[in-house]
Amino acid sequence: MEKYITIFIILFLSFTASSQEVNFDNYKYIVIPDKFHFVKTIDGYQTSSLTKFLFEKKGFQAFLSSENFPDDLSQNKCLALFADVKDESDFLTNKSIIELNDCRGKNVYTSKPGKSKLKDYKKAYQESIRNAFNSMTDFEYSYQPKEKSIVLLEIKKEVIDRVFPKKDTIIQYNEQFISVPTIEDLIAQPITHGFQLVNSTFEKVYIILSTSVDEVFILKDKNGFVYKRGNIWFIEYYENEKLIKKQTQIKF
Repeated sequence: MEKYITIFIILFLSFTASSQEVNFDNYKYIVIPDKFHFVKTIDGYQTSSLTKFLFEKKGFQAFLSSENFPDDLSQNKCLALFADVKDESDFLTNKSIIELNDCRGKNVYTSKPGKSKLKDYKKAYQESIRNAFNSMTDFEYSYQPKEKSIVLLEIKKEVIDRVFPKKDTIIQYNEQFISVPTIEDLIAQPITHGFQLVNSTFEKVYIILSTSVDEVFILKDKNGFVYKRGNIWFIEYYENEKLIKKQTQIKF
């Protein structure tokens, strides 16, 4: 029975990942650094507070990185997009570009450059940031909860809890999964729609694709998936109708 539930999740997640497009309505919050790389002090030239204000005008609940987050955001960073302002100024013109990344660091949106020729640094940065926002005419937002992700997360938890009784420490996990082979630590290198996992000699071992569920990935070219349980990552896939399980550590 658990085999068929696992296959169902794999197929459902595969469909989700293949059809997924960036939908800003799925993100509840925006997190803005309290200090951008091009300023020397926190909220230098009021660039962070201005960026927060402009996102709030677009309907987001925005927070500076130093502020206290709501409970749901503290527990699930993937409810937020993470904003950054890139400074591409030259000698004559101040240029700012606004980037949005998801919780895994994947870029999901980049504005057109906002420009300013003002001589005063504060006024120039603020004008260029405002102009970058003005270029975001294709950026529309109205938050809609990711109900699908919640349902999938509950299914994932139910299946994993049934197969693997909960333990509290890494030692206990190792005792519990003594029959599950451990492979060497893997390093995650970002690629389009996911990561490639390489070993210590940087040989590609697996390709994993992102899904709408946090810490669950589809294992590309295999009938399986990768997920995190406690502090351990598990790799599961079917080979010749036999379920293969491995455990490892993945460094993102």
